[in-house]
Amino acid sequence: MSFFNSDIVRAEMTEISMLQDDIYRNIFSFSSMDLEEKKLHIALLEKLLEKQKVLYTRLSLSDDPEAVEMKEKIIDAASILGMPPNMDMNIVFDNMSQMIEVMKKQIDKQI
Repeated sequence: MSFFNSDIVRAEMTEISMLQDDIYRNIFSFSSMDLEEKKLHIALLEKLLEKQKVLYTRLSLSDDPEAVEMKEKIIDAASILGMPPNMDMNIVFDNMSQMIEVMKKQIDKQI
């Protein structure tokens, strides 16, 4: 069975896509959100990041050619955004988690 034919993988990818849509739709209005809206937005970011980490781990463990290709595309996209080509994506995910924690602390200071 192909990696992307798995019901679990397809469901996760659908959820990732929906989360991305929700986040991107509201990203430019973040500064004008009230505290509860900001907390919800940050919670969505956390959920998206966790799902992306799980998907990336699944891609890394698979030898399916389509999974290998998608993993390479993710690494290529990260390098286009300025990451070194040999950067461990888990470090990128960890840095993103730290950024989300900083955002949460800033929101907590506003309460």
